Amino acid sequence: MSKVDINAKIPNNVDLAGDRRLQRALESWQPKYIKWWEELGPVAYKTSPVYLRTAIAVGQQGWAHFDHVSMPEYRWGIFMADAEPDRKIAFGENMGQDVWQDVPGEYRADLRRLIVVQGDTEPASVEQQRRLCLTAPSLYDMRNLFQVNVEEGRHLWAMVYLLHRYFGRDGRDEADEMLERHSGDPDNPRILGAFNEETPDWLSFFMFTYFTDRDGKYQLASLRESAFDPLSRTCEFMLKEEAHHMFVGASGIARIIHRTLDLMREHDTDQVQPHGGISLELIQKYINFHYSVSLDLFGSETSTNAANFYASGIKGRFQETKRNDDHRLIDVGRKVPEATSNGITEREVTQLAALNETLRDDYTLDCHKGLVRWNRAVAEAGVDFEFGLPYVGFHRQVGTFRDYNVTPDGRIVDDEEWNAGVGRWLPTDADRAHVKSLMVGVTEPGKIAGWIAAPTSGIHQKPFDFEYVKL
Repeated sequence: MSKVDINAKIPNNVDLAGDRRLQRALESWQPKYIKWWEELGPVAYKTSPVYLRTAIAVGQQGWAHFDHVSMPEYRWGIFMADAEPDRKIAFGENMGQDVWQDVPGEYRADLRRLIVVQGDTEPASVEQQRRLCLTAPSLYDMRNLFQVNVEEGRHLWAMVYLLHRYFGRDGRDEADEMLERHSGDPDNPRILGAFNEETPDWLSFFMFTYFTDRDGKYQLASLRESAFDPLSRTCEFMLKEEAHHMFVGASGIARIIHRTLDLMREHDTDQVQPHGGISLELIQKYINFHYSVSLDLFGSETSTNAANFYASGIKGRFQETKRNDDHRLIDVGRKVPEATSNGITEREVTQLAALNETLRDDYTLDCHKGLVRWNRAVAEAGVDFEFGLPYVGFHRQVGTFRDYNVTPDGRIVDDEEWNAGVGRWLPTDADRAHVKSLMVGVTEPGKIAGWIAAPTSGIHQKPFDFEYVKL
């Protein structure tokens, strides 16, 4: 197992001290990062001790340490999973060859672009969520928000290390630019559209961590398969941390549903808004919005770039090595949806051309698992309601559906019918105003806002009334 230098100025297990030029470059980038964090990280409680986990190793057990630490003192570091001996490229034209320990010249631009796009999402989400600490429904939730934030910051460090270590001056410039773009900035926005949307309330935050961070899981898992071994090992460790982010979303939505069902039972009505709750119908609207926005992150149904990345070995599929096919995909076909003025049809393409759609299918199946659990809770409460994912073409801005009005049940409709129904399918201004009205911070240990239920267990075997943030 690789040795972690946890006491270094930049904690790492990549022998940073053995490359003084790289060490100096990253240490010169560090103050720029800290300045960005101070200006665009959480707006409050910046120096409050938070019960955070900090990575101290990369193995399966004992890799994280839990303790109270203020966020400016958090030990952001650079961690790679241990190398897999004799690892071979598992797909594409170079299948069977040794993986790359350095960047092949012919793939340099493509690899750099993939790393930059991934890296750009990490600080973006911190910027989107920076004001949520003011309205945290409990100290437990505030702690989880800050845990997500500091780990997104560490994931930025992971990509910045790769840029500095393997891409020279161009990589250093790209690392600087990731701190110059800002979420929602009209002049210099983040690269991907979903990371320029606001996260104005905690319902949106839980949806973001459930749906959009789940997209991150699938993108990281695809890069985990890369023939570029440093990228693969970096993403493998990032996935370990990413799991908690999706847990925050899944459990947060479940707790809102739990509280809504309690309010429905207590007041004998499904209209819980007057009683300080969030209705099941409104939760469904937020599901529709965040799921559809996240689907766009996978790109168009067919993609020459994705095909080229796969053929070269740069980016694979989710769980590539577990798939039972030739791992080249040139002669294997599949159908993808196609929207036309005559309706929605399908067309046959090669699996190689449809890699984005295949990854989107995998993502959708994973998203559905949460809805199964939430629907079970609704059914057990005796309520006649069922959550669902909208049709893949609903509310899309990328790909074949972008120029069409598609309903949640998969019908193309004209502007008149769309405008008449959109308020039933997506959150309205009034819906968002209601949710915002509930967002009042609760900072007493063991107390929680009235629109969400307390968790069934705390973090790291601590009770819910533990002082997760010392104010």
